[in-house]
Amino acid sequence: MARRERVMRMSVELPLWRALTFYRPLTMAYAVGLFVSDYDRYIRPGVAVAYYAVLALWTFATLRKVSGAAACTGRFLLCDLAVALTGILLTPLAVAHDRIVEGGPTLPSIWTAGAVLAFALKGGWRWAAGAAALVGVANVIQRGALKQDTLHNVLLVFVAAIAIGYVVEVARASERTLARALEIEAATRERERLARDIHDGVLQVLAMVQRRGNALGGEAAELGRMAGEQEVALRSLVAGGLVPASRVSEDAAEGALVRLVEEPDEPGRDADPGEPRDLRPLLAPHAGARVTLSEPGAPVPLPPAAARELAAAVGAALDNVRRHAGEEARAWILVEDEGEAVLVTVRDDGPGIPEGRLAQAEGEGRLGVAQSIKGRLRDLGGTAELVSVPGQGTEVELRVPRADRGKGRR
Repeated sequence: MARRERVMRMSVELPLWRALTFYRPLTMAYAVGLFVSDYDRYIRPGVAVAYYAVLALWTFATLRKVSGAAACTGRFLLCDLAVALTGILLTPLAVAHDRIVEGGPTLPSIWTAGAVLAFALKGGWRWAAGAAALVGVANVIQRGALKQDTLHNVLLVFVAAIAIGYVVEVARASERTLARALEIEAATRERERLARDIHDGVLQVLAMVQRRGNALGGEAAELGRMAGEQEVALRSLVAGGLVPASRVSEDAAEGALVRLVEEPDEPGRDADPGEPRDLRPLLAPHAGARVTLSEPGAPVPLPPAAARELAAAVGAALDNVRRHAGEEARAWILVEDEGEAVLVTVRDDGPGIPEGRLAQAEGEGRLGVAQSIKGRLRDLGGTAELVSVPGQGTEVELRVPRADRGKGRR
């Protein structure tokens, strides 16, 4: 069955591009409104009308260009800035000189800021600084001198453009870092899942071959030695694992992409993956001459995946009993339905676990408790507590919460 690939897209920048697509038509309409309201002060209104016709056509024809970093090319940015600068320089031809001296707006007015912001979103603060500087020079030329109000407006655009450009650069770096962190987390979880599966099967078989080979001697001892070497090598591989390289989108505005591969459930496991499953039949095969199973008389429903993982954790606990306490050790399984959670306790009458042995085993790559038991419960949002007293056996308490009590107990 093919694996599924889920793509997570993260972008702080994309909403800024969307805001820019709304900003440009609104500011174009604002500039036209200023022209209409102050029409009598224009000495050559035909120049303004012609410019606003070009501005309106350019604004609506290029909306797609400001929808994202991929569509917003460097050539478009230069043309867009040229439209803004042309409007600024045409202002003295269309507007009375006294209005310019009074600090009246240029023909494009605040539409010019949209052109500068596009530079900031596309290329960061350096591009924004260059565009803002050109706008400032054009404003000084059309005024004929550097006055206080002109300096104030130029600095305002300059600072705003640089700030937004810097924020965009930081956002891009943060998105790449977050994407990398999510991929490392996904790889770690996948490695832990593989470690549990391998521990429950291959590693235990290799360990059994090693023990039996050493006991039989002769050629079987050599086979046992080889099995032991392969067990050590496999444990090292599982403990290390590989982390995939992080990925980024071709369009910087769409942010970093994280592709998480999801392994589908085995076919035939559950006809309805959302239907709760009774835990008792999954634990019943563990009962035997030396394993006593005590369970409620009513079903103990859990989500299918949670039921399977909890049963596997119980199996891993019993494997540890057989391996460390011996084939003659007795074990007891107690299942308790607490309503909001399911509690399963596995207890044995073995010699117990010496203090510090679990940490030593985990350091050696022996993942029976760390992954097959605690890892499974952690992934389910539950807990696994182990209590062992030398000479008095070991008790493992597995608790799995129910996400929806009403659904689980219908």
